[in-house]
Amino acid sequence: MASEIIIYSDGASSGNPGPGGYGVVLISGKHRLEKSEGFRLTTNNRMELLGVITGLEALKKGNSKVVVYTDSKYVVDAVEKGWVFMWESKGFKKKKNPDLWIRFLKIYRKHTVKFIWIKGHACNPENEICDRLAVEASKSSVLTEDAGFTPGSEDNMLF
Repeated sequence: MASEIIIYSDGASSGNPGPGGYGVVLISGKHRLEKSEGFRLTTNNRMELLGVITGLEALKKGNSKVVVYTDSKYVVDAVEKGWVFMWESKGFKKKKNPDLWIRFLKIYRKHTVKFIWIKGHACNPENEICDRLAVEASKSSVLTEDAGFTPGSEDNMLF
């Protein structure tokens, strides 16, 4: 396995739902990559999860050892407490964001990933950068459609 890869991720939305974005910082040795994208109508939790997904999808080599730092209890607890695997076994029935959780699990299983929750807006430099990237992306003049988000559907289900 290669050296450990660090991913910091954050999501934001102005309104819930509303315009949103994610910001990601990937660090591996002396290498660094920052990514962000904004969406016209989405939710904060979708952006938190999409940030993590995008970070993992940016990895060029499989079987990487990855530590993800995020201020999203939604993401950390779903993975570290095993909830997402239970949701998967039940076909994500009555769970929010199944499209993103399915996408997450596909890339998550290609690596060894550990999640660490960090308090948001607590002067963690990389988390602050991710927050800035996410907010700026959500305010961009060019916003993408979040195809998996269905306005007015609290469950946001695929099935």
